[in-house]
Amino acid sequence: MSILKKALTTAALASILLAGAAQAETKRIALVVKALGIGFFEAANKGAQEAAKELGDVEIIYTGPTDTTAEGQIEVINALIAQGVDAIAISANDPDAVAPALQKAMERGITVISWDSGVAPAGRQMHLNPSSSALIGNTIIKLAADNMPDGGDVAVLSATSTSTNQNIWIEEMTKVMGNYPGVNLVATVYGDDLADKSYREAQGLIASYPNLKAIIAPTTVGILAASQAVTDAGLIGKINVTGLGLPSEMAGAVESGATISFAIWNPIDLGYAATMLAYNINAGAATAPGSVIPMGRMGNATLDEKGEAAMSDPFTYDKSNIEEFKSIF
Repeated sequence: MSILKKALTTAALASILLAGAAQAETKRIALVVKALGIGFFEAANKGAQEAAKELGDVEIIYTGPTDTTAEGQIEVINALIAQGVDAIAISANDPDAVAPALQKAMERGITVISWDSGVAPAGRQMHLNPSSSALIGNTIIKLAADNMPDGGDVAVLSATSTSTNQNIWIEEMTKVMGNYPGVNLVATVYGDDLADKSYREAQGLIASYPNLKAIIAPTTVGILAASQAVTDAGLIGKINVTGLGLPSEMAGAVESGATISFAIWNPIDLGYAATMLAYNINAGAATAPGSVIPMGRMGNATLDEKGEAAMSDPFTYDKSNIEEFKSIF
């Protein structure tokens, strides 16, 4: 072989290897949600896609089970391990049940973070709370109390009984109940983030507590179902439904008066931030307590002693701004 021919062959081989390396450098980040078909998580996927476009070398795999079960998420996780993804960012249906599968993922070199609804510390490298749990807890009871000048009975319609974030927010809410004299929590029920079950649970609250003044649902499925239940019962103006919801889904309830105001962080921002964190940790960012990890346009996440960080404060939506936001998410 001539020197020139050998040089050309070597150059061609190097070009192929470089092309292959560039292709291999594309990071595949799986955004695992509680269940497919939920508007909140579809909005989070938009944010994840935005982050991927900004980063330039990321492919987002948006996935989750068809219903809100830990078993369904475990199947999804095992499939992602088999695919050899680079990172998994999960909103968990059960903090403990999914942890062993995620531990296996980390043993295979896959970066694992949780967001929105957490995973037990052994099953992830960090957790991103949408906001401060204490602030969310105070916000959801304040939204009810602000429209109950004479106090009264309130009830909570949550998601699943094992949902990490829901339970923490409710706990934080009960801690500050003393700041709202006359407001009395009479019950907490669970709709499992299923529209029909949440609707039935709301009906049960209405029937069981004739002096009920507010239903607080810190779940996007629950607040919409409860608003519909109050509307169907002809109790608009008597029972106010509040909590955490999506502007696009809650616009009708706000316009009818079934919901005076509600709050939510922006799920687009949440999906964006989770993707940025997964990417940067995969690239070598430290996850020890006190570590600061970039979240792109969302600023930085500072990890506490539990390996958790907060993204931002929740935002209140009402008749003054619902039109502006209902077309966004």
